[in-house]
Parts: sequence; C-alpha cells; structure tokens
Amino acid sequence: MASRAEEALSSASGRPASPDPLVGLLGDCGRGDRDAFERLYRASSAKLYGVAVRILRREDWAEEVLQDCYVSIWTHAPEYRPGLAAPMTWMTSIVRNRCLDWLRRPRPEVPDEDGSATEQAESADAGPLALLESSTEAGALARCLATLEARQRQAIALAFYDGLSHSELAHHLRQPLGTVKTWVRRGLLRLKDCLGLPQ
Repeated sequence: MASRAEEALSSASGRPASPDPLVGLLGDCGRGDRDAFERLYRASSAKLYGVAVRILRREDWAEEVLQDCYVSIWTHAPEYRPGLAAPMTWMTSIVRNRCLDWLRRPRPEVPDEDGSATEQAESADAGPLALLESSTEAGALARCLATLEARQRQAIALAFYDGLSHSELAHHLRQPLGTVKTWVRRGLLRLKDCLGLPQ
C-alpha cells in the first residue's frame, strides 16, 4: 500500500515513479563506494560488452577494452551528471570512444631504438583494471596511483585512460620516447608493488 501511495505521489509531482537505478549506483561510485561499483558492473557489463564486440569484432579485444573502460567509469564517476545523459548513454560513450581509439592504435609498436622490444598491444602486463580486479578493492588502485610521482601518474593515466600509445605520449608530454616508456614501466611496477601483486 505504502509503495503505491508513494508512486501516486511521485506521479502527481511529475517525477518518474521508478528512476534509473544506475543513476544512484554511479553517484555512489563517485563517493568511493566499492560495493556500488560491483553492482554497477553486474548491471551494465553485458550490454557494454556487446557494444565493444560490435565495434571491435573480436571478443578478446572487447574484453580488454571493457576492463579499461570500467577503470575510467570508476575514475570519472564523480563527474557524471544525470541531467546531461542517462547512465547507459554516458558509459556507452566511454566504451565507444575507447574502442575507436583501440582500432586506431598501431599493433604492435616498433622496437625501441636501443633494440629492446616495446610492449605489444596484447601485453601480458596487467592494465589498470586488471590490477584493480586483482586487488579485490576498487579503491586500492586510486590510492596507489596517488602514491606515484606526478609524471608517472600522468603518463599512466594518458596511456590507459585516454588510450595514447608510447609515441603519442612522448609527443603530448614533449619528452623523449625512452623517457616516457621508463615512466610508464616504473609506474606500473610501483602500482603492482603497492597492490601487493607479483612483479
């Protein structure tokens, strides 16, 4: 009875009777609620995975890109504004843009000038979401990122959140390619150490 009365009042006031639960979950994620992030993942991952597969046409790529997308969703959840876009629209935009970036990236990158091979796109190194999932705590990655030097944190954020390649990073940061690679490599090692993961 009470719920029907509430629905009637809600309809009379012009507010939707059953707002999108993802709005609340994104809001909770923006406040650092790890349980809400897990519920958001369960509620949205199947649809977003479908979007990624349709664009990339490879399931392995879609899985990898989607992992990075959820790190981006967690990181940018405080910026989400329900009045500008529905939750699925906002998250789908993140997935679509990341997929398009993925398709534009060269695969694999050329070897370093000193002869050592650069990381492959299908790298065995754990990306941010893999680190996040391995740590079992969604907030752990954010806390560990905060411990990095500013230049390492910036390089990793640009590489994994914005999908920049090493050469694009070097151009963007106006630094030598080898320097940027060192920042990313050392930053990832420090993240793994902070998260208690094997090197």
